[in-house]
Amino acid sequence: MYLWRKMNQRQRDDAIRYRRTRRFPKHSPPHFDFEGERQYIVSAACYEHRHIIGQSPDRMTDCEAKVLEACEKFSSAIYAWSILPNHYHVLLKTEQIDSLRKELGLFHGRSSFRWNKEDDRRGRKVWHNCFERAIKSERHFYASLNYVLHNAVFHGYVENWQDWEWSNAREYLIQTGKEEASRIWLEYPILDYGKKWDIF
Repeated sequence: MYLWRKMNQRQRDDAIRYRRTRRFPKHSPPHFDFEGERQYIVSAACYEHRHIIGQSPDRMTDCEAKVLEACEKFSSAIYAWSILPNHYHVLLKTEQIDSLRKELGLFHGRSSFRWNKEDDRRGRKVWHNCFERAIKSERHFYASLNYVLHNAVFHGYVENWQDWEWSNAREYLIQTGKEEASRIWLEYPILDYGKKWDIF
């Protein structure tokens, strides 16, 4: 996700110029507040991808509960989620994306204060950004679903979806059935999903 650090100066200048012409923030993903109910993938990462959430299993569980609580408050459906030691993803449906972002922002502020106190790291920057992407099609939805549920495997924490405690992969496989889940996985591959948001 952080290709900026790998870019040379010319590439960085081109990316900044592109973002400026579209009135995007210089170094964070833009927000688009669409009207009406839409499906979104919402993500947030710890600053510099440090494993702050993953400091303990209890913190992981607390983060999962608080993120879902915020999402449930402003969403009509939550399809998939995954909480990892340094970031999280949620696939959901809402017509109040701005309110949801603000609620997650409140959680980020409160958790930063609490976790920094627990870790004796007063003033540490805990969260980098929260961003959302509206789902554009059925293919985009199912690729997003696969991406979220596969995230712990992709990052090497477990070998099987159902082995990761802080996601709904286990429930998804029970409800959907392994055969149908396998069909969806093959029909809607994640490929290079999740790359390059920080350029464009």
